[in-house]
Amino acid sequence: MSRKIFFCITLAVISWLSGHACTNLIVGKGASADGSVIVSYSADSYGMFGHLCHYPAALHQPGEERPIHDWDTGKYLGKIAEVRTTYNVIGNMNEHQVTIGETTFGGREELVDTTGIMDYGSLIYVALQRSRTAKEAIEVMTNLVKEYGYCSGGESFTIADPTEVWIMEMIGKGPGVRGAVWVAVRVPDDCIAAHANQARIRQFDLNDKENCLYSPDVISFAREQKYFFGKNTEFSFADAYCPLDFGGRRYCDARVWSYYNMFASGMDAYLPYINGESDEAMPLFVKPNRKLSVRDIQLAMRDHYEGTPLDITADLGAGPYSMPYRPSPLSFKVDGKEYFNERPISTQQSAFVFVAQMRSDKYNPMGGVLWFGTDDANMAVFTPVYCCTSTVPPCYSDKTADAVTFSWNSSFWVFNWVSNMVYPRYNQLIEDLRKCQNEIELGFLAVQDSIERHALALYEEDPVKAISFLNDYSVMSAQNTLDAWKKLGEFLIVRHNDMVVKKVHPDGSFVKTSTGLCAPVERPGYPESYNRRVVQETGKRYEMK
Repeated sequence: MSRKIFFCITLAVISWLSGHACTNLIVGKGASADGSVIVSYSADSYGMFGHLCHYPAALHQPGEERPIHDWDTGKYLGKIAEVRTTYNVIGNMNEHQVTIGETTFGGREELVDTTGIMDYGSLIYVALQRSRTAKEAIEVMTNLVKEYGYCSGGESFTIADPTEVWIMEMIGKGPGVRGAVWVAVRVPDDCIAAHANQARIRQFDLNDKENCLYSPDVISFAREQKYFFGKNTEFSFADAYCPLDFGGRRYCDARVWSYYNMFASGMDAYLPYINGESDEAMPLFVKPNRKLSVRDIQLAMRDHYEGTPLDITADLGAGPYSMPYRPSPLSFKVDGKEYFNERPISTQQSAFVFVAQMRSDKYNPMGGVLWFGTDDANMAVFTPVYCCTSTVPPCYSDKTADAVTFSWNSSFWVFNWVSNMVYPRYNQLIEDLRKCQNEIELGFLAVQDSIERHALALYEEDPVKAISFLNDYSVMSAQNTLDAWKKLGEFLIVRHNDMVVKKVHPDGSFVKTSTGLCAPVERPGYPESYNRRVVQETGKRYEMK
């Protein structure tokens, strides 16, 4: 296929990516520094309100039903039968440390079944309420779509517990056809993996039941639909159900490439694939060149391709202040020609983000930590929420505010307030933000061991006391973070008011004159590199006579 064809990205694909573009990063327990299973997720959707959901543990009566509402739209889809016991779920992690994330790949539009009851979001949260392991969650999800139908487009799921991680990819079978075709592959313990809105499972071992699960008709259905004609051993789920285009490479797999490039060797070999110049796709998982920590994944979620050939901080689109963001939509036209913006891991449209830490060497209440933040990962604060938490911090609640209702008590809105101050003058303000962010996050990581040792002592005396302690700590951490971010916003608007910079002492207080007035301000103006562009654009118009 010619490179020219690769660049002809349809408006439908661009519209879909703008609304459902998420990223999952994955670390197997043997690839992590402390034996944790680590996965991340960013919910990237314009107009979405970032909050922390909660489903309390419950016992249900025979015949009880559960209503299903579409996660994206809130539309009522129908009812499903309840099970006897459901588990506590906070965010995307349950009390057994099972965690599920997703990215939407869409795939073949003709396979969407609008008559189905289970959408991808409902699959996630129902499975979390009913599963004690990742494998059990896969069974729950696939049985639900088999019984009730699947009404979403193609979806990649990360399904993890304290011992293993699976990537499952699923797509419907067309209007009025109940069920879905799917495949799930276990990520090796010593590897890292990722997916970002492009189906990534290609060939898989049909005989390895320990590490590969799939629907019985995943290949035969592709043959019936004339998506595949080769031998079973040659079958590729991604190629059959989500044919690759340039957008799938550059908008989606490029994020996977960037993650691999941070922690694995030899990734330059796949740049031609990202550029649409080669068909040699990246592997589903790779071995990292060192053991990774929760902190590594938090920082990876802030990536904008810095230091790579895809870096967007130095060209004209970054403006005078090296802004690593581009406004939506992802493509634009000039004089009839179509161009694209890069789509990195970190993006301004994020509603919430988390890095989930799951540990098999600890009791569940203190083993599972959802490091949670609202807004863009780059400017969020990853705050600990333990998997036993049963109280949603008020600042993370959807009762406090919504997508069109601002509140100073809402973390989503306070973090967006600060972020939108930083965007236009990025490299002038980001260091002030980063200092505050690092102090909070590194502080949480520094006390994690002592918090969990105290919780362990309480647990061995009375598990209820330990759970209450971790619940209260999670709520307090969220509120303290919100309070600190309000102070940061006040500091930024005072220090950088009117495009100048007020001087500060090392302790962060503002420098004043001997009479108590504001000390002379710094007036940095535009960087010289940008001024040179201004002169090139305007010629002698502004030359001093």
